[in-house]
Amino acid sequence: MYKNGISYSTTIILMLLSHAAMLGIVFARGNYENISDLLLLAGAVLGLDAIGIIASLCYRQMTYTLDLMLLCILNISLIFQSCFGGVHLSIKHLATCVAALVACEAGFYLTRNHEWIRRQKKWIYILIALLMLVIIFLTDDQKKWITFGSFSIQPSEFIKPCYVLVCAASIVELHKKVKVLFFYVSVDTLILCGVTLLILGLQWWCHDLGSLPTFAAIFGCALVCRLCYPKAKINKTAIIAMCVAGVLVLIAAWSLAPDYVQRRLHVDIWADRYGDGYQQCEALIGIARGGWLGVGAGQGHLHNVFAYDSDIVFCTICEEWGLLYAGLTVLIILIMLMTVLMNPPKSYYHATMTCGIVAAFLAQMTLNIFGSCNLIPFTGVTLPFISAGGSSMLTCGFLVGMLKAGQSPLFRHERLKRKPQKGSVTA
Repeated sequence: MYKNGISYSTTIILMLLSHAAMLGIVFARGNYENISDLLLLAGAVLGLDAIGIIASLCYRQMTYTLDLMLLCILNISLIFQSCFGGVHLSIKHLATCVAALVACEAGFYLTRNHEWIRRQKKWIYILIALLMLVIIFLTDDQKKWITFGSFSIQPSEFIKPCYVLVCAASIVELHKKVKVLFFYVSVDTLILCGVTLLILGLQWWCHDLGSLPTFAAIFGCALVCRLCYPKAKINKTAIIAMCVAGVLVLIAAWSLAPDYVQRRLHVDIWADRYGDGYQQCEALIGIARGGWLGVGAGQGHLHNVFAYDSDIVFCTICEEWGLLYAGLTVLIILIMLMTVLMNPPKSYYHATMTCGIVAAFLAQMTLNIFGSCNLIPFTGVTLPFISAGGSSMLTCGFLVGMLKAGQSPLFRHERLKRKPQKGSVTA
């Protein structure tokens, strides 16, 4: 029994009921020609539930909440993606969901031992450098993807977990400071700041505006954790100075942004409805058409618009399932993130890692939802766990595994050698 009173079996029952209710809605209001299409989708969803539940029983950890919630949101995503434009099982999205679950376990086992991560820190920096070189020399003209026929990889997605790890693993290095001019600074912090500037500069050069706030959010959390480390009086002057510097950087970026950024900041989408504003206009019309309960699974029109299943997927869900169901889906993701913040961290490494991951998810969700609804400039980022895309799903799964590592960490202490007592006989 969990401390909040919800048992493991009750959580499983609630998850299965939510998926069964969605499949019932598809049966009642979905756009499908053959019942076999619906049965195939139901078999895939419930089968993945069964495999995930059985797999979770094969290993021991402190909590299974994140495992079940990840499984719940991934199957909700599978149902959404399999109903856009008509009910059919999306084999590609099913494969990415399975890959995300595997990546979650990999992230859990690789990052729960903070001492091991500290020893591998230089290799993580090297991996970040290699990924940056891949983006520069091996990606397409837009410097975002590596394309193999109909299959594509976005290397910048894989930088995110690596960057979170170096932010968390370098916390302990604050004890090792050297004097530079009139200041005592940590060499590792200077290296981290340099890597951050390189990453942000690369994303700006690639015109990947969506990743800039995400990496900035991770760095902001790491910076706050450094200012508050160890448990002592918070340096209010330093925090105020950092905030002022951040505001100045935003003002400079706003005023010195290139033409394509300025157009996004000041565009009137309705004045150019069939030009640059076409995608967002159709997205807003889709939300209005769907109302609270939607037009029905597979009954919408947004599947004819570019990036309906990734960049504007929130609006596509609103059209077919309704704003109520889209809001509940986002709420499930937020609850999953809140569970890791409510539990006390087991170490400062795990606390920094958890805060950075949650900040990354929140920044990405905000950019996707508010951008597609035209509340902020449209950046074209994916909605975590929901949007189609193998790179995004793999990264999300790995990051959830890191969150789980913060709840079930591994601490290894060397056994102290027992000194032989006086008068004892040794063999």
